Amino acid sequence: MYEQASHALLNEILAGLRPEIGKFRLRHFYTRLGANFYAIYSLFKLLYGDRPDFKQQMVRLVETLALRYMERTPALRKSDLAREVNYNWFLSQKWVGMALYCDRFADNLQGLREKLPYFQELGVNMLHVMPILDCPLENNDGGYAVRDFRKIDTRYGTLKDVEELAATLKSREILLVLDVVVNHTSDEHEWATRARQGEKKYQGYYYVFDNRETPDAYEEGMPEIFPVTAPGNFTWDEPMGKWVMTVFNNYQWDLNYRNPAVLIEMLDIILFWANKGADILRLDAVAFLWKKIGSTCQNEREAHLLLRLMKDCCQVTAPGVLFIAEAIVAPGEIAKYFGEDAIYSKECEIAYNASLMALLWDAVATKNANLLNLGVKNLPNKLERATWLNYVRCHDDIGLGFDDSDVVLAGYDPTLHRAFLVDYFTGKFPSSPARGMPFGTNLKTGDARISGSLASLVGLESALESEDEEAINAAINALTLLHSIILSFGGLPLMYYGDAVGTLNNLEFLSDPATQHDSRWVHRSRFDWEKAEKRHQSGTVEQRIFSALKKMIALRKELPAFADFDNRHLLLVENQNLLVFYRTDPENCRSRVLVINNFNIEPQSLPVDTLTPHEFYVYESMTDLYSGERVPVEDGQISIPALSFYWLKD
Repeated sequence: MYEQASHALLNEILAGLRPEIGKFRLRHFYTRLGANFYAIYSLFKLLYGDRPDFKQQMVRLVETLALRYMERTPALRKSDLAREVNYNWFLSQKWVGMALYCDRFADNLQGLREKLPYFQELGVNMLHVMPILDCPLENNDGGYAVRDFRKIDTRYGTLKDVEELAATLKSREILLVLDVVVNHTSDEHEWATRARQGEKKYQGYYYVFDNRETPDAYEEGMPEIFPVTAPGNFTWDEPMGKWVMTVFNNYQWDLNYRNPAVLIEMLDIILFWANKGADILRLDAVAFLWKKIGSTCQNEREAHLLLRLMKDCCQVTAPGVLFIAEAIVAPGEIAKYFGEDAIYSKECEIAYNASLMALLWDAVATKNANLLNLGVKNLPNKLERATWLNYVRCHDDIGLGFDDSDVVLAGYDPTLHRAFLVDYFTGKFPSSPARGMPFGTNLKTGDARISGSLASLVGLESALESEDEEAINAAINALTLLHSIILSFGGLPLMYYGDAVGTLNNLEFLSDPATQHDSRWVHRSRFDWEKAEKRHQSGTVEQRIFSALKKMIALRKELPAFADFDNRHLLLVENQNLLVFYRTDPENCRSRVLVINNFNIEPQSLPVDTLTPHEFYVYESMTDLYSGERVPVEDGQISIPALSFYWLKD
């Protein structure tokens, strides 16, 4: 868009750029800058237009974009151009992801390169390597308290190792996902250290206060994220003699994005990792980017403006790189991180579908899909060029953040139902086979979240201990059913390392003072490669799980109907134990897949006359693509076995 004021400023900025920038051929950079500059200028002015140094900060911003573009390798620039042409590339059904800790999966980055055949065997082609940046040995929040944003923790390797991993992954058509923690730093970061030493410039990078007056005003509206281990949202720093905002932990200082220098620094860091070969960057804790007295300091309008600005700037320098919004917020808020008032994503192309994850676990505990159907029906719409990241398990706890109105419609009391779910998954509920642990229990409200490996939560651990073959089968079926949904639902399925071989809880974390207070480490164990080798031994639990997931992944990649182009249609059926939907090939409306999921521990029936109006079961039977068997109609019904799924096609 051409607009006089912004383009006059752009001309002025370009004329005053550093001389060395003008020596490079930057044709594509200037084209993209011109196309995006009005949006960049407008957003920057909304956020910082009242500052006397507005123009100088704009110059710094554009110089940062240009300098990072100059560092971008020819191979990465070529990839950018290809993805600009095929701009919906990530909506394809061929992508299947896995998240892992580098050290716990393969010791270090070099070891991870050696383990790539494992992912290729399973069919995984998107690798989320959890935080690997330099952090303190203690007080590191599992890698999310970063001490140096441009340095790899020596335990994992070097920057060269990252570049070599990225190049190897690219040669095998595997995407690399890396984290950038945009909300806070470690209190050992250079910025924090210099703030402690009294440098006003770096004190301006954080929220620091001389007394409790302003912090107390903030606290009135701010919830506590970790009420047990990190109560409150401010910490007194004795060397600095000031209060500092610490929303997550007292050693994680929140960055102050009211200061444009902070935005430019973090944007520079984002582009730094884009230039190291990351295809996708996971932006951590984006809901917290803007703090405002009188609010919860989450999901503020300015946080969305910041993300739009980051995305517009990234599209200038590295347009082939996608953003994941790590925003575990209410269902009505999460879709806003794709970008509001737009057809195409203008913030993050990908967002965690935390609501679906929580709803799936509710269905496991209740043995029905009542709340799941309501929640899926009310999932917010995404934008056309955006997609959900669907997962059963991740490195974090399981929150129970479904919409209370849906819980009531399902016939439950929200408070009592959440208490039941916590009891069920921590094994306190009678007859529950789950072996989870509570996390983040709020002693004031009684709220809690859940930790535990997927296999232990679905009952595999207790079944193996009791040597109950029927219970083992049920646990494997539940694990397979959950994965079948994230693979067929629409979006990017993200698996968690260890789940494909049935990794159980690991209690070693209790003996480590650095982790013993955090039950999430129960499902962050070291990958057992001896156990994983059993995936090749017929009849073992590991082989049964691995082969089932491998088969589903391969089948998913062959089904264009499983691509994500708003082509999912939910069918609300009377049998509340079932989740039923169908997917349509976006290029061939006659090619469809009917997906039926049974969460009950007993076989369930579905009247065929609920399906024929949608032109399914016209010929009295359909083929289950997963098993290859025909599923016939008997007495006007089709039967769905306990804890199972169908992917049906004429």
